[in-house]
Amino acid sequence: MKRRTLSTGMLSLENLKARPVRTACLVIVVAILAFTLFGGSILSLNLRQGLATMTRRFGADLMVVPEGASGKAQSILLRGEISYFYFDDAIVDRVARTEGVACASPQFFLTSLSEGCCDAMVQLIAYDPATDFVVQPWMAEKYRGSVENGQVVVGSRITVRTDGTIKLLGHHYPVAARLSRSASGLDTSVFMTMDTMRLLINRAQAAGYDFLAKQKNEMNQGAVSAVLAKIDSSTPPARLAQAIRQENAGVDVVVSQSVFSSIAAALAGLVAYIQLFSVILWVLALIVLAAVFSGSIHERKKEFALLRILGATRKKLAGMILSESALAALIGSAVGITLASIVIFPFSTLISERLELPYLDAPLLNSIPLVLGSLVLSVLVGPLASLYAALRISGAETYFTMREGE
Repeated sequence: MKRRTLSTGMLSLENLKARPVRTACLVIVVAILAFTLFGGSILSLNLRQGLATMTRRFGADLMVVPEGASGKAQSILLRGEISYFYFDDAIVDRVARTEGVACASPQFFLTSLSEGCCDAMVQLIAYDPATDFVVQPWMAEKYRGSVENGQVVVGSRITVRTDGTIKLLGHHYPVAARLSRSASGLDTSVFMTMDTMRLLINRAQAAGYDFLAKQKNEMNQGAVSAVLAKIDSSTPPARLAQAIRQENAGVDVVVSQSVFSSIAAALAGLVAYIQLFSVILWVLALIVLAAVFSGSIHERKKEFALLRILGATRKKLAGMILSESALAALIGSAVGITLASIVIFPFSTLISERLELPYLDAPLLNSIPLVLGSLVLSVLVGPLASLYAALRISGAETYFTMREGE
C-alpha cells in the first residue's frame, strides 16, 4: 500500500470534507460577505463612471427651455422620458448674444409612436449641424462621415433592423451611426438634422398622421424646443442663467452643473450606505465565524489531543485550524464574487432603470482591483475569526483534554 504524507493543507481539506454541514455554513457566510463587498464596489464604480460619462457627453452648461418645461427637459436628459415643447426660435440669437455665452445651438423635440408605425416609442431630437457642439462631437467617436439628409443617428440602446434602418412614423430611415453609451436618457433617443426632421414630419403627414399638424406648423414657423449653451469658463453658470431669465420672458434655464450636483449628492449617499453596510456585514461575518470555529474547536478537542499524542506540534495544530478557515473562506469568496458578477454584469441596463441614476459598466481593467480587494477582505475574515480558537487549542494540555468527561 502506497504511503502518503498528509500536509497541513491536505489535512485541512480532508477535515472540511468530513464535516460538510459546518463547511457549507462557513462557505455561505463568506459568500454573502464577498457578494456584498464585490457587488457594492462594482455598483459604486459603475455609478461614478455613469455620472462622469453623462456629464462629459451632455457638453452644454445651460439648457434654455419654455417656461414650465424644465422638469420635462431634465426627464428627457436623465431618464429618456419622451416629451415635446416649443417656443420661438428668436430665443436662439438672444441667448447667443448674451454676455458670457460662448456658443448656442437649438434642438427640436418630437416623439414617435410604437403601434405599427414605429419600431419603438422614442424621443426624436433634431439638431442644427451648423452650430451643434453636443451631438456631432459625440458621433465623431464612432462615425467619421457626415450625416446625410434622410439619415438618423441612434442612441446606444436603440434597436436597429438587420438592414441598417429604423422605422419611424411609417417610413424607414437609414442609420448612419450608433452613439456610444452616455448613461443618460439620450441612449434611448434618435438624433437627426433639422432638415431630416422636416422631411420626417412631411412624410408622416402624407401617410395620414394628422396629429403632426401642430408640429409641422411649429417647425415651419421656426420654433425650437431647447437652446443648448456653452459658457465662458470665467462666468458662473447660475448667474448667467439668472440673467437669461431676466432678459427673456417665458423661459426656464436648466443649469447642468446643478442637475449633476444633485445626482452626485444622491450618488454619494447611496455609496456611503453601501460602504457602511459592507463594514457592518464584515464585522458580523467575523463574529459569526468566530462563534462557529469556537464551537467546532470545543467539539474537536479530543481529536486535537490525539493528534498531539501522534506527534503533531502545537504550531501544526494552529496552522491546520487557520488553513481550514482560509480554505473555506477562499471557496466562499470565489462563490460570492462569481454570483455577484452573474447578477450585476448581465443586468446592468435593468439596474440602471431601477436606480434611476446614471449607470455605466466600467472597463474590465478597472474591475480587477475590486475583485482582488474583495477577495482579500473576504478570505481574511476566515483566519481572523479562527485565530483565537487556534491559539486556545494549541495551548491546551493534552492529558487533561483526553481525560475531560470521564
